[in-house]
Amino acid sequence: MRLFAALVPPDDVVDRLARTVAELRRLPGADSLRWTGRPGWHLTLAFYGEVDADTVPELSDRLGRAAGRTPAFSLALRGGGQFGRGSALWAGADGDLRTLGLLASRAEAAARKAGVPMGEHRPYTAHLTVARGRGRHTVDVRPWVRALQDFSSRPWTVDELLLVRSLLPGSGVPGAQPRYETVGRWPLNGAR
Repeated sequence: MRLFAALVPPDDVVDRLARTVAELRRLPGADSLRWTGRPGWHLTLAFYGEVDADTVPELSDRLGRAAGRTPAFSLALRGGGQFGRGSALWAGADGDLRTLGLLASRAEAAARKAGVPMGEHRPYTAHLTVARGRGRHTVDVRPWVRALQDFSSRPWTVDELLLVRSLLPGSGVPGAQPRYETVGRWPLNGAR
C-alpha cells in the first residue's frame, strides 16, 4: 500500500482555499499546471511510499502512540510557496509550527521503528499542494506564489493524525487525480 501520515483541514478552511485556488486558476498560464482537487488537500507529515500490508498494524500502533504523546494544537493555512522550479505550488501553514514539526518527526520515527525504509531525513516544510508542473516541464510559478502571499484561513485546532492510502490513477488517463482513503485515525493528546 502507498501510505502517508497527514492532517486534513476542516471543511470551511478547505472552502476558503478552494475560492482562492479558483482565482489562481484564472491567472494567465494556469493551464500549464496540473491543479490538485479538494479530495487531495492535506498536509503530509511523513510520506512512507509502498508499505507491506504486514507492516501496517505495527505502523498504526506506533502512529497511535505518537498521536497520544502530541498535544492538540492550533494551525492555519497562510501564504504559499513552491518546490523546485515550479514542480509544486503550495499553500503554507502558520500557527504552532513547533508542535506540527514535532508531530511530523514522530510520524517519521514511527515508520522507521516499524521497519519502513524512509531514506534520507529532510527538514519538514508544512505545505498543502495546490498545483504541480506538468511532467518534466517546469513552470515559473512566481505569479501564483505572489497571489497566495495574502491568503490566510481561520485557525483551527488540529486534533487528529491520519494514516492515508494513496491510490494512483491508471496510466494514460489525462487529468486523473489520485484517490485517497483513510486507513487509520488517532486523536491527539487532549482531543475529544
